Amino acid sequence: MKLTEARCVPCHGGMPPLAEARARELLLEVPGWAIEGGLLVRIFTFKNHYETVSFVNAVAWISHREDHHPDIDFGYKTCRIRYSTHAVGGLSENDFICAAKVSALLPPPA
Repeated sequence: MKLTEARCVPCHGGMPPLAEARARELLLEVPGWAIEGGLLVRIFTFKNHYETVSFVNAVAWISHREDHHPDIDFGYKTCRIRYSTHAVGGLSENDFICAAKVSALLPPPA
């Protein structure tokens, strides 16, 4: 199943984070994203503030539907999204599912 077709599942304490090898496999399915300091990260760039805020709102909608929320920092033309799963103390498949859905909002990176 494609990540964009999957749904997030509730995580709870005591569940292990993804093994590094599995995280690297899933990273191949979300071009433009990187693993930095144990977080799944991507910076998006837009033409103006309106496009940036519209994108942030679309990400918020995905987060609400999946009940999995990233850290989002944004300014005039940029938006940085960072995913991790606090309940497992690292990355989970939910992070990659949401990253794929966020990426699908825009054309693939060049």
